[in-house]
Amino acid sequence: MVAVLDKSPLSFDEFVDWYPENSEYRYELRRGVVVEMPKPKGKHSRLAGDLAFELGASIRHQSLPYFIPKECVIKLSNETGYEPDIIVLDETTLGNEPRWERESVLTRSQSIRLAVEVVSTNWRDDYLVKLADYEAFGIQEYWIVDYLGLGGRRYIGSPKQPTFTVCNLVDGEYELQQFRGGDRIISPLFSELSLTVDQAFNFR
Repeated sequence: MVAVLDKSPLSFDEFVDWYPENSEYRYELRRGVVVEMPKPKGKHSRLAGDLAFELGASIRHQSLPYFIPKECVIKLSNETGYEPDIIVLDETTLGNEPRWERESVLTRSQSIRLAVEVVSTNWRDDYLVKLADYEAFGIQEYWIVDYLGLGGRRYIGSPKQPTFTVCNLVDGEYELQQFRGGDRIISPLFSELSLTVDQAFNFR
């Protein structure tokens, strides 16, 4: 994670105007600072792809009005915008998104059914910063997919082990459930999802 512009703070609109097309990197805006996010590679990329496949199959099986876009940016504030590893959108609400068709920008939490972050070495972003931001924005469900067990001990226990955390928004606050090993992942949104943590991480 590297800050890439000297100019700060940058507004969200300035960030969108600046965002380079066909870059080998992804970028996010953190409190007005543009941060370089390497595109997922190797196991990280495969896990995100496999999870997106499982979610897509569940969407079709349950005949849900949802879809998974290839790319989009969530505007959380005038100085913050994120691009999750996976995002599930509610197509019935996108008519109320003024910037979706033109820019693939989301401005309303109601459009987002699920955000997923696959944990890498900057684990504090996912367990601390993004959890708080997604919670405050009102995203109903957030998954923290820690397939290497990198998170702090206060988040995943000791000894550290691969952990799948499901955060569900209840009365404006996330309630967290953690799953490991042979545990079936329980998602309020995808109630028919039949997937254990071992199955989700079985590419290793």
